[in-house]
Amino acid sequence: MAAKTNEQLVFEFQSLIPYIQSLATLEEVDWVTPIAAGKWTLKEMLCHITQWDKYFYEEAFAKVQEGRPLTIRHQNFDEFNARAIDYARSLTTQAAIGQFVQYRTKILETTTGLSDEEFTKAYPDGDGRKFSIRGYLRDFIPHDKHHKRQMEQYLKTMKSGK
Repeated sequence: MAAKTNEQLVFEFQSLIPYIQSLATLEEVDWVTPIAAGKWTLKEMLCHITQWDKYFYEEAFAKVQEGRPLTIRHQNFDEFNARAIDYARSLTTQAAIGQFVQYRTKILETTTGLSDEEFTKAYPDGDGRKFSIRGYLRDFIPHDKHHKRQMEQYLKTMKSGK
């Protein structure tokens, strides 16, 4: 399989926005019911994605845009995700959708107009590891797709159960 172009990566990363927006008409109960026993709710899953977007935007993308050193560091995923789930409980569903769109759009706006060189440039992060915009998108698109598949499966189950 051929490597994806930068434009293809940006398009794929952007594609979750209209999908999430299309879920805005779901009933609240659909947003706050776990997708399966011991699993997250749609709202928790969305806040999990959003909090990662927010973290990477604030600690990496905005810094790249401003020409400042990156402050992103390796996170304890379980702790980070637990905070995202707690945060989900403090938001309305509409606010959660709005924040997702806001941070995803901010990341995408940062990528607009970058040269291929800037898109692939390796910047040292707060841990001294390499961070690139291309690498981030390449890593997070499968993460998005994983959660989108979970959402779609849950919604299919909800429709057949009603």
